[in-house]
Amino acid sequence: MSQFFQIHPENPQSRLIKQAVEIIREGGLIVYPTDSAYAIGCHLGDKAAMDKIRFIRNLDKHHNFTLVCRDLSEISTYAQIDNSQYRTLKTYTPGAYTFILKATKEVPKRLMNAKRKTIGIRVPDNKIVQSLLEELGEPIMSSTLILPGDEFPSTDPYEIRQILEHQLDLIIDGGFCGFEATSVIDLETNEAIVLRQGLGDTSQF
Repeated sequence: MSQFFQIHPENPQSRLIKQAVEIIREGGLIVYPTDSAYAIGCHLGDKAAMDKIRFIRNLDKHHNFTLVCRDLSEISTYAQIDNSQYRTLKTYTPGAYTFILKATKEVPKRLMNAKRKTIGIRVPDNKIVQSLLEELGEPIMSSTLILPGDEFPSTDPYEIRQILEHQLDLIIDGGFCGFEATSVIDLETNEAIVLRQGLGDTSQF
């Protein structure tokens, strides 16, 4: 049965953040709030936890996971960024965007797009996530929590608990954080391509 933490969205309790990160490091699967919707995530190197996410969301092996990062400097460890891409990322992060970029060798192959060797990168504008990432010291491997048969992401942590409490290790209640997934922007080439219109404004792309 999963644990359930109520963490303040503006002033996250450090004791609970430390406990949540310990669960991630030990291979746990967590649901947490972002600036667009609730997400499901695990440790970057944990294949078993990644397989659990695939099972819960009924995803095929081609689904691309996202690395949720603290900031631009962390992004540069996991994605190849030129000057133009850097300027775009600096303008739109943190925010409700997922950017597709060429992956570096630091990214496990199972997380990349098999053909294009790309990875989704995201920096959420959410204090709970930022606190988790600061304590963890590396990205969280993540996916928006959209359950099989649902069109939109899950929004109610209590409902998530009822449905998934035996499949998760931790649910973080950070209050309502929206019900739209991120906008997805492909920055692999010189021309930015909007792959999915979500919460983030894409009028400048």
